[in-house]
Amino acid sequence: MSLPNKLTGKPAEIGAFLDRFDVFLFDCDGVLWRGDKLLPQTVETLDMLRSKGKQIIFVTNNSTKSRAAYISKFTSFGIPAAVDEIFGSAYSAAIYISRVLCLPKDKRVYVIGEVGIEEELESEGVQFFGGTDPDEDRRVSAEDHTAFGPDDSVGVVLVGLDHGVNYRKIARAYHFLQNPDTRFLATNIDSTFPTPGGLFPGAGTMSAPLSFMLGGRQPLSLGKPSQAMMDAIEGRFRFDRKRACMVGDRINTDIKFGVEGGLGGTLGVLTGVCKEQEFLDGLDGVRPEAYVDSLCDLLS
Repeated sequence: MSLPNKLTGKPAEIGAFLDRFDVFLFDCDGVLWRGDKLLPQTVETLDMLRSKGKQIIFVTNNSTKSRAAYISKFTSFGIPAAVDEIFGSAYSAAIYISRVLCLPKDKRVYVIGEVGIEEELESEGVQFFGGTDPDEDRRVSAEDHTAFGPDDSVGVVLVGLDHGVNYRKIARAYHFLQNPDTRFLATNIDSTFPTPGGLFPGAGTMSAPLSFMLGGRQPLSLGKPSQAMMDAIEGRFRFDRKRACMVGDRINTDIKFGVEGGLGGTLGVLTGVCKEQEFLDGLDGVRPEAYVDSLCDLLS
């Protein structure tokens, strides 16, 4: 694969690049904002694309917020967006559990994660427990050593980013997964996520201890770069993949997601996780087609 083309400062090439696509799929954190700080001219760039008739879809691996909560964040940044334009990993997991697995009504989901997962499961009518339940915050007791074990009522263990993850949650999930019929799912398996203070452990570090204890058994990931997520997005929005472009800051999630999904193009931005040399070197043969210093360079 050829080296990616840096588009910064090249108005003619930017125009030709944008003209090739009808749909742009955007990662959020590291592309539109970083932590709680809006990146420069994000709103103007999105407005420009909309003015050209481009369809915009926001695709995020952050499972701590539901689509409804994301609308509040978009609004706080002054970014016009509709719930139907947002496709998050928590929503992707809820759709998979309810509409693909068709989880029976007498089965429950044990959640390691936050309110975003709970809200999306609730919207799909899926029974769940764990998650933000305050009872999950206590230490494991001697009684728990005999109380924990496989539970036929638990059909799925779903793991996402959990800022309150602890020994009790990991232990309960491990025992539930001793039942071979209990499915092991993850909203995503990102190793890190960007913050204004640098990289912090991502959702993949929540499921990794379970995989280790389970002899290497890996969860099915419902976030980028999983093509289960791409198929769900295409099914929801009905677009031509060859006329779509994935925009993101990470090779191993965003760019790989677009490349393996057969999208017409991929665009890397340098405001998030990956540095310029990483885009140039690639990872396992995956590189973005083009890259910019910042999303607002598209305004050129």
